[in-house]
Amino acid sequence: MIVRIMGEGQWQLADSHLVELNRLDDELLAEMESGDEDGFHRTLGALLDAVRRLGEPLPDDALEPSELILPSPDASLEDVREMLSDDGLIPG
Repeated sequence: MIVRIMGEGQWQLADSHLVELNRLDDELLAEMESGDEDGFHRTLGALLDAVRRLGEPLPDDALEPSELILPSPDASLEDVREMLSDDGLIPG
């Protein structure tokens, strides 16, 4: 799967990593719903770090379609709220 972090680039991740990403996505959603801005930023950072750690970066000139698009590290709670589906940022 190809994951894009807005403003940074794309990473190729194995589908097996979805479990960890979904766990972090669930935490992020709960923090957003409760208005926990500090927790939101901490968990967003952990989610993006997991993508960077688990994935293989694609070259900057690669034009692969992204299956997941995640916000930039400096995204606000409101910015991310606009990106959400019923499942959070990561479907499933």
